[in-house]
Amino acid sequence: MRNLLTFGMALVMSVGIGTPALAQAPRQPHAGEIAAGLRRLGVTGSVLYVAAHPDDENTRFLAWLVGERGLRAGYLSLTRGDGGQNLIGTEQDEMLGLIRTYELLAARRVDGAEQLFTRARDFGYTKSADEALRIWGHDAVLADVVLAIRRFQPDLIVTRFDTKPPNHGHHTASALLAAEAFTAAADPKRFPEQLDLVKPWKADRLLNNVPIWNRKPDADMSAYLKVDVGGYDALLGRSWGEVSAESRSQHKSQGFGVPAERGPLLEYFTPLDGTRPKADVFEGLDLSWSRWKGTEAVARAVDDAVKGFDVRAPSRTVHALLRVHEALSALPDDHPWKALKLRETEALVAACAGLFLEARASEAVGVPGAPVKLSLFALNRSSAALRLVSVSLPGGERVPVDAALAEHAPFKLEKQVKLPEDAAITTPYWLRKPVSGGMFALDASDRALTGLPEGPTALTVSFVYEVSGRRITVTRPVVFVWTDPVRGELYRAFEVVPSVTATLERDRVMFPNGATQVISVMLGAGRAEAAGKVRLEMPPGWKSEPVDHAFQLAARGDERTVQFKVTPPKGATEKGRLRVVVDLGGRLESWKVRSVAHEHLPPLAVRQASEATLIPFALTTKVKRLGYIPGPGDKVAESLAAVGYEVTVLPDERLASEKLERFDAILVGVRAFNANPHIAVHREKLLSYVKGGGRLVVQYNTNSRVGPLESFVGPYPLEIGRDRVTDETAVMTPVSANEPLLLAPNRLTAADFEGWVQERGLYFASKWNEQYRPVFAMNDVGEEPQRGSLLVARHGKGVFVYTGLAFFRQLPAGVPGAYRLLANILAQ
Repeated sequence: MRNLLTFGMALVMSVGIGTPALAQAPRQPHAGEIAAGLRRLGVTGSVLYVAAHPDDENTRFLAWLVGERGLRAGYLSLTRGDGGQNLIGTEQDEMLGLIRTYELLAARRVDGAEQLFTRARDFGYTKSADEALRIWGHDAVLADVVLAIRRFQPDLIVTRFDTKPPNHGHHTASALLAAEAFTAAADPKRFPEQLDLVKPWKADRLLNNVPIWNRKPDADMSAYLKVDVGGYDALLGRSWGEVSAESRSQHKSQGFGVPAERGPLLEYFTPLDGTRPKADVFEGLDLSWSRWKGTEAVARAVDDAVKGFDVRAPSRTVHALLRVHEALSALPDDHPWKALKLRETEALVAACAGLFLEARASEAVGVPGAPVKLSLFALNRSSAALRLVSVSLPGGERVPVDAALAEHAPFKLEKQVKLPEDAAITTPYWLRKPVSGGMFALDASDRALTGLPEGPTALTVSFVYEVSGRRITVTRPVVFVWTDPVRGELYRAFEVVPSVTATLERDRVMFPNGATQVISVMLGAGRAEAAGKVRLEMPPGWKSEPVDHAFQLAARGDERTVQFKVTPPKGATEKGRLRVVVDLGGRLESWKVRSVAHEHLPPLAVRQASEATLIPFALTTKVKRLGYIPGPGDKVAESLAAVGYEVTVLPDERLASEKLERFDAILVGVRAFNANPHIAVHREKLLSYVKGGGRLVVQYNTNSRVGPLESFVGPYPLEIGRDRVTDETAVMTPVSANEPLLLAPNRLTAADFEGWVQERGLYFASKWNEQYRPVFAMNDVGEEPQRGSLLVARHGKGVFVYTGLAFFRQLPAGVPGAYRLLANILAQ
């Protein structure tokens, strides 16, 4: 996939200070992007946009801020989107948050803004900002918003949402927190522990970006500030609406591909706090160097560089940029724009010279204490007189070079370094510790990273080069480069990995009725000649057969699966904790790895302690053979197979030819009709199956004005609405005291509805034919009971069921009552 890097990020990437998890070779900025970068040197204004989730940001506004106005723009997303849904895979929870983090970074590479976060977890939809702030911890998440403001130092803070319900509680909370942090960030008495890293910062004004998605065409917007963000840059050959659409379309896990927009694009704003402009969002603000005393030399040098730039010969501007660099260097070190503008200037020098600097590792990974072979490369692709002074390697060794970088004369150096014995294993810093509660917990060594989109790369190399007597240091991440026969040359950051990973097939292992379960462990070698034993540590009374497995893995990357038969104690009802231990000659390790592989993302991996929850419970299943029509992104089929069902997945092509009568029941995956309207072709076949005595269970689908449900399988009229119950502890009251679904084959009690995660359900039926029988009434606090979560209808000899209950979350989370309830539904 080819991304347009707007000039700001392209220049940053060209000197290697951008995102380290690269998926492509760094791209040389073209002359139009360099020209825009030169203009940007003269701007000293910044805007921080605040909302709750990946996809909430207004990419039209961000692209315009960076591209048209040359401003520094940032998007502060309170969460990483962990609690959302996934259209491209089965990843949920923190793994989905990882995907959305890198989709946000891809979006920022397109629109040129920067990405920030707090430590708040997306725990799922909530109707209440109070609930969100309670679960996160009001002071903890406010501290992170304040830290972001103090770190970013914006002139304007802009909220995506207002504080008026009804709204997603996270959305409302983001607006409330932004308003509170606007004042708190300027107060040195608030969160003084941050002042070792940052200073108090007073933004000039707080605005709300007035939503227009529900606006009527004839709505009177005259009371709001108006901005046309639909400009066009001939040097880049794109309008900001086109850039914005490409940026938003990076949110692929949410299916947010959008068409390009061209022509006028109006955005509206209303002042909330601080100075109050009357006609323009930047009214009364000087965003040039003249706002700062003692910067006249900087402004003159920037003006000269802009005026003298020749798009056909960018290298002629190097000397003018060095004068900018000299003037910036003379500013006090605490000047809020000095460090940033020095980096931008150094990036422009390298861009004008066509300077290419790279540090490659011979392998993608290494283990602590192992040698790593590096290939260093430097190339000056212009007539600029550059001299490579030295190279600093990982570990601190400085290699003197003192050689001219003549035009198109490559410099190459092969060196070997050794990874420290205590080198940290590479994993996303916010996932290094176990995930629980409302906020990600960070190791003490990672606390300085709070709010950053990702941590530092495992290894870096610093190149020092000289031009006209001025020395510039460029730090590059060490990367691994390979060639895919379809996608071409690809990049990824070098990673430090364990000697051996021992990855469990499931994080929650269900033990129905005390039955012995086979637990599979995938061993993966991070180095050659990895040998030892692997065993399971479990609570007293749990038994493993065998006790351990000896293994030997000859080459790095080799894999082997071993299996243990695990039996709970007789009559066990309490959950237990399992830990996989790898004994490497007396050195004990416990690591699992979970990988994310999607073509639009760099290779991603999470490495954590290899542990699982053991869950004994009682389960009676009346039916055995299930057909599963998949939707996008759930693990229901594999969860049911793990407790003894015989599950056959029925993709579209197999559904057409399969004899459905052989199945005791057929289950339709979440959003299957949204993702594949073609399933409707099989409507009569499915209903015939029900009429003949089959059981057809359809899990939730979505239906809205924006995305109407075009097809559905149901024997009688039924409309799906937007209602949901977000409180996972909400009482589920049977509509009928004699409801058969609660009686057999499992007799359900209130205990079966304890321990549910994130929500009870979503996208309940809003209207239905009298042939449907509602099973439960439930509601969030302060709302009327809803009955559309589970509907049952007889059709001929069989049964049709629609359910919005969130089985797709409960089963992978190991909720016993959800398994028992679904077993009863399937047995109807």
